[in-house]
Amino acid sequence: MNTTITEKDGNYIVALEGELDTAHAIEVEQAMQPLHEVSGKEIMLDCTKLEYIASSGLRILLGLLKSAKANENKVVLRNLNDEIKEVFKMTGFIDLFEIQ
Repeated sequence: MNTTITEKDGNYIVALEGELDTAHAIEVEQAMQPLHEVSGKEIMLDCTKLEYIASSGLRILLGLLKSAKANENKVVLRNLNDEIKEVFKMTGFIDLFEIQ
């Protein structure tokens, strides 16, 4: 699992690549920790190369969304594949996140 965070025009792009499963959850959570401290930004999660997400991965994204709202940030998910989009639908996360 690779997590790459870049800053562009004052906002953040997080590229998630691989399988966001329980084995990689701590690593991804640590990589994304600095995003919990920013305010007034857009955080775009690029899921083009995200192949799988487990409940532990959903927990990380929900934690990011909660801190983003508290810090007046916006979280947007882009390029979800059909399988991951289905997981978001089944869990109700489809209604929590802005998905493009």
